[in-house]
Amino acid sequence: METLVETELCFPQLLNSSCVKPKLPQFETMMTYVILSTISVLTVFLNLLVIISISHFKQLHSPTNFLILSLAVSDFFVGLLTMLQTTLVEGCWFLGDLMCSLYHFVGYIITSTSVGAMILISIDRYVAICDPMHYSIRVTQKRVKVCVCLCWICSVIFQSLNLNDVLYEPGRYNSCFGECMYVINYIAGIVDVIFCFILPITVIVVLYMRVFVVAVSQARAMRSHIVTVTVQGSVKVTAKKSELKAARTLGIVVVVFLLCLCPYYCVALTGKDNLMNAYSAAFVICLYYFNACLNPLIYALFYPWFRKSVKFIVTLKILQPDSCEANIL
Repeated sequence: METLVETELCFPQLLNSSCVKPKLPQFETMMTYVILSTISVLTVFLNLLVIISISHFKQLHSPTNFLILSLAVSDFFVGLLTMLQTTLVEGCWFLGDLMCSLYHFVGYIITSTSVGAMILISIDRYVAICDPMHYSIRVTQKRVKVCVCLCWICSVIFQSLNLNDVLYEPGRYNSCFGECMYVINYIAGIVDVIFCFILPITVIVVLYMRVFVVAVSQARAMRSHIVTVTVQGSVKVTAKKSELKAARTLGIVVVVFLLCLCPYYCVALTGKDNLMNAYSAAFVICLYYFNACLNPLIYALFYPWFRKSVKFIVTLKILQPDSCEANIL
């Protein structure tokens, strides 16, 4: 009886089936709460600004920006998932088995769609830099919207097949009440790593290496004044500079995404996840979550249109009639 009194349970009313709440230092628990809460609020708020900006202002309705919009939507959901992650800080899950299954399911969908968005962004920049003459023909708003929709639909279908056991019987892998466990079989895990990491990373790296080589050669050409300085030539130079800047900015987004995602999949590939302690596992997961907060900050640093649109939103000018027609670019 003394052990039961001293042991703190997740659900005290369920003495025989409740998980034991792990004893964690109070300071570290509070710091984790503060960090996760800050990341989640910033992620939701900043990505909401990106979503409102691109959705509202007509000048921002371009194929590239629609891809950024898709990425911002997935990052917005990452922020919401981070809020749920705070419930696990004390080692107990209080939201039930169904919410636990949905939490993992949505998390996998978001990861898949984020990777898909990065591939689409890489293809967009590849065509814009390497084949600029046919960019407006090959990359249209309609095609981009179809690709984005297919990306989300395929992610839902793929992860539904991948996590069908978890969805069919929520909580089947939990050993006690207050636990939120999920187990993916070996074959499903290999398929997930191949299609959500190895193949996408290969495509992204190959495309951006090509973009980098062509972008460097174009930058040298402009610096050496190879382009004839005429009115028409000046427009072409400005357009090229704009595309190069977009390639650089989105390249930074891609690199940061890979740096934040690689640790998780490297652990999955090496199979050393059982050797990681709780803090290492939390760091790997939070690193991916933090990436969703970084993307809007990168846009704010390199995209003047984002800074202008944020001013419109914060000052409530967006509520004025015809604000969608405002000059943002």
